[in-house]
Amino acid sequence: MSWMNRKIRPMLAFKADPFDSEDFIFEPKFDGTRAIVFVGEKTRIQNRRLLNITHRYPELEFSNQIRGKEAILDGEIVVLKGGKPDFRALQTREQIGDPLRIELLAERMPATLMAFDLLYLDGKPLIDLPLVDRRAALAEAVEEGPNLALVEYAETRGKRYFEEIVKAGLEGAMAKRKRSTYQMGKRSRDWLKLKNLKTLDCVIVGYTPGAGRRKPYFGALVLGTYRGGKLVHVGRVGTGFDEEMLEQLTDLLKSMETHEKPVEMAEPIEVKWTRPELVCEVEFLEFTPGFKLRAPSFKRLRTDKSPEECRLDEELN
Repeated sequence: MSWMNRKIRPMLAFKADPFDSEDFIFEPKFDGTRAIVFVGEKTRIQNRRLLNITHRYPELEFSNQIRGKEAILDGEIVVLKGGKPDFRALQTREQIGDPLRIELLAERMPATLMAFDLLYLDGKPLIDLPLVDRRAALAEAVEEGPNLALVEYAETRGKRYFEEIVKAGLEGAMAKRKRSTYQMGKRSRDWLKLKNLKTLDCVIVGYTPGAGRRKPYFGALVLGTYRGGKLVHVGRVGTGFDEEMLEQLTDLLKSMETHEKPVEMAEPIEVKWTRPELVCEVEFLEFTPGFKLRAPSFKRLRTDKSPEECRLDEELN
């Protein structure tokens, strides 16, 4: 099969604390949607769930910005406000299916691809080349524009770089081994996520009824992750929602209610169970001794991630 017709699973990273190293480069971690972008006569965009999301971003058409006939880029789709990624705006873009609204939002809140890797160029797969060689090829092959930017990186001083990234209000940083190959579909310690706060992607398995001002909505989301191949309860999250997200999630959750319990839960509280299909990202301080989330706060929905990818085993290793 031609590379341009493939579905490509992106290379993934483990989490780590900030560090210094001459063997790594350091770049910003953007709060967006991971995308593999196939650029030829037309542009095709695939998310990490291997779904074609090209229709959501009509402004991301890069056929005239590649110095060549065909290329496959890896990057992050973001919506920038004030020069910084706005994941609420991006989430709005991710949820819209109506073509007229998509066109309207493409003008009002345009997306940008932050490109950081080049996997293929004009008939030549580049995945076995060292990262620094792929980055050099990326810089030569891509012409930046309003909706396409190349991610810059620093070397050696990862701790200082991370501090500057956090001061700038960005999500965190990535550390990538200079000589690493591109390992499609694998989570590798050649790539590391350096974050300011701990985060976990969780499966939404239910919700508690709302009370007081939350009565029209829900009280908290009940969360699970896979551990040892089994979906297990890891706690509840009831903070971090704005009014718009409360309304959106309430409608979604009610449409997904089920009589089946996706997880076992020791707490004797009322829960409306839902089909374990939605994924959300949660910030938290630490795990309790029973592997529950301490002080969790809702961050965003992850429409680009499948429930099966939410594995607690990987977070604890």
